[in-house]
Formats: sequence, structure tokens, C-alpha cells
Amino acid sequence: MGIKMRYLYYSSKKKIADVGPFLKAKFDLQINSVDVIPPAYSCDKERIVILGLSLKGDLPDALRLFLRELTKARTANVALVIDGDPKTVPAVVSILKEAGTNVVGEPIYLKCGLFSGKLSDDEKAAVGSWVDGIVSDLA
Repeated sequence: MGIKMRYLYYSSKKKIADVGPFLKAKFDLQINSVDVIPPAYSCDKERIVILGLSLKGDLPDALRLFLRELTKARTANVALVIDGDPKTVPAVVSILKEAGTNVVGEPIYLKCGLFSGKLSDDEKAAVGSWVDGIVSDLA
């Protein structure tokens, strides 16, 4: 597909982590395109960064500091894969907009319970079509 994209996640849930390798294979992304937050390699002129976040209550300081660093120079667009409380999403969006990046699309929510396993085929299809829609909107 040829888009400069990264998937970064802040979660200990397997489903949120599994989204990264799925997207890497689907879009034939670079070798360092999937990482945890904070990433080993900083974002630099990415077309889109997809953030996989498990949110509950207040945002952790490490996550808040990372979000503040996502400026236009680092990424033009951010999309959100969320596990957890939808009430915390506006705080994430607000921090990203203050940093100067563009939040695209509606967040997609993955249900990750205490014993949630791998990403199911239905969830892969949903995430895949969601990302396809975002990428086509950016073109």
C-alpha cells in the first residue's frame, strides 16, 4: 500500500498488542513500525500513527508525556484503538490536538476482558476495514 504508518500501543492486553502485527502484515509496514509507548524509535514525519490504548481513569504520566510529543513534525495524523472507558478518550484527543496533530476517524473499541485472548477473525476484519477507511480518507 505504501503509506508511512506506525502502530504504537500502551497496554498489557494481548488483543491490543496483536493489532500491531496484523496491521504490519496487512499494509507491509517497515520493520520498526510496531512498538510500545514510549517507542524505541521516535516518530518522524509519519503519515499516520495508530495508537492502541487501554484506558482506565486518569491517564498515566508516561502516556500523557508521549501524547504531548506527537507534533505535526512527528506525525500528520493519529487514529485510536481503544480498550476501556470511552470517557477518557476526549482527554487523549485534547492532548493530541494541543500538540498540533490531526485526530482522524472515530476511535474503534476492542473489548478486552481479564482473560481476553487473541484478536478474533471478526475483530481483525473490523480493524482492517476501519484502517482501510482511514487510509482512503487520507489519500
